[in-house]
Amino acid sequence: MSLSTSSDNQNPKSTSIDLSNAESLCLLRLSAIGDVCHAVAMVQAIQRRYPQLKITWILGKVEYQLLQHLEGVEFVIFDKSQGWRSYFNLKRALKGRKFDVLLHMQIALRATIASLAIRAKIRIGFDRFRAKEGQWLVTNHAIEPQATPHVLEGFMGFAKAVGVTDLAPSWNIPVPATDTEFAKALIPDESQVLVICAAASKAERNWLSERYAAVADYAVTKGYRVMLCGGPTALEKELAEKIQAATKSVLENQVGKTSLLQLLAILKQASVVLAPDTGPAHMAVTQGTPVIGLYAHSNPGRTGPYTSLDSVVSVYDKVIHEQKQGEIPWGTRAKGEHLMARIDVNSVIAVFEKSRTRP
Repeated sequence: MSLSTSSDNQNPKSTSIDLSNAESLCLLRLSAIGDVCHAVAMVQAIQRRYPQLKITWILGKVEYQLLQHLEGVEFVIFDKSQGWRSYFNLKRALKGRKFDVLLHMQIALRATIASLAIRAKIRIGFDRFRAKEGQWLVTNHAIEPQATPHVLEGFMGFAKAVGVTDLAPSWNIPVPATDTEFAKALIPDESQVLVICAAASKAERNWLSERYAAVADYAVTKGYRVMLCGGPTALEKELAEKIQAATKSVLENQVGKTSLLQLLAILKQASVVLAPDTGPAHMAVTQGTPVIGLYAHSNPGRTGPYTSLDSVVSVYDKVIHEQKQGEIPWGTRAKGEHLMARIDVNSVIAVFEKSRTRP
C-alpha cells in the first residue's frame, strides 16, 4: 500500500494526501461533547470520499455514549479516570496494529502521550502555530494554517489534508428507536418547545437563573412549552431548580433524567434551544435545530453553534477589548466571574423572536 503526498510550498509540513489506496485511519479526539460533534462532520466527510477506509476512533468514555452507534467507525475507549492505567490499557488495545494514517486532533498533553501507543506511518497534526502541548513532537505532517477558523473548520482542515474536497458539514448520528420514541412522547412532532440547556461545564459561563426564567416566561406567553435539559451533576440540577423557582410558569424539568442519546433526540424535537457555551448547543446543531447561544468568555466565531452563528447573543467582543490591548490572538478567552451578567434579557428575547418567526 502506498500513499501519495504533495507539499504546500508555503508550509513545508502541510500535505495533501491521497488515501485512495489506504486501508486504515486512526482518529485521536478524546473529548469534549461539542468537539466530538464537530469531529463527526469531518469523519463523515472522509467516509464519503473514501468509503473503503476502516476508521478507528480513540474516544473518551462519556463521548462514546453519544457516538456509540456511528456507522463505519470502530471505537477504542480512553478512560482518563483510570489515570496512568488508561495509557497502558490503550497500548494493550492497539497491540499489534498499525494504521496507514493517524489524525491527531487534540491539543492536550494526555493526547500527546496517548498518541505514543498508536503506530502509524503518516501522523497528521495541527500546523506548527497550533500544535501545542508537544503535539508537534509526535506528528510528521500538518494541516494548513488557518487564521480565524471555527473549531469545526479547524477539524475540516484534517479532511482537506487527506484530499477531501466536499467540506460542507453534515451529520448523521444514529439514535436507537427507543430513544427517539422517548423524545417524541415528551415532544410530539409539530410541538412548539423551547429547550433550555442552561449549564456549561464551568459555573462562570452560565447565565443568571432569573434571566433564564424571564426568557422562559416570555416563551410561555407566546405559546411555547419550556423544557429544562442537562446532565446529572449537582451544578446542573441546582441551576435548574433556581430557574424554576424564579419563573411564573411551570417548566418541564428533565435535567439529569436522560441519557446523552435521549437528550440528542429531545434536541431534535425541540423548536429552538437556548444554551451557553456547552456541549448540548453543538448537539442541537447536529440535529438541525436552531440554537440561541450565549457568549461572554469565548469567541463565538470560534466556538459558537456553527449553523446558528447569526443567533448568538454575545458580549465577548466588548469584554475582550476591555481586557486586552492591541492585536488579540484568535480564540483568546476573556476572564472574570460575572461576565455573563452583561447579557441582558431583552437581547435574548429579540433573538428568540427572530428564531421563532423565521420561515
